[in-house]
Amino acid sequence: MTLTKDALVNEVAQANGYPRNRSVELVEILLELIKAKLAAGEDVLISGFGKFCVKEKHQRRGRNPASGEAMMLDARRVVTFKCSGQLREKINQQGDI
Repeated sequence: MTLTKDALVNEVAQANGYPRNRSVELVEILLELIKAKLAAGEDVLISGFGKFCVKEKHQRRGRNPASGEAMMLDARRVVTFKCSGQLREKINQQGDI
């Protein structure tokens, strides 16, 4: 099951007893802060969860998969995520049968 923004808002409201509109505001503020830092090229570390990192990708040679034609792919920035050790342990505990 995918955790949507709407479901996240509902969980925040239920866990804290906040009205839904307040929970929407809190979730939106948090996401906007994270997006702003990543757009500025800064990494975002959430202790116990993981780290979002901005990586620079250089221009490189690639090919169009539909036609097989060679092409140059532009330089760009991408966001990667590395989970914390705590999260990794929790995920692996849940996976044990």
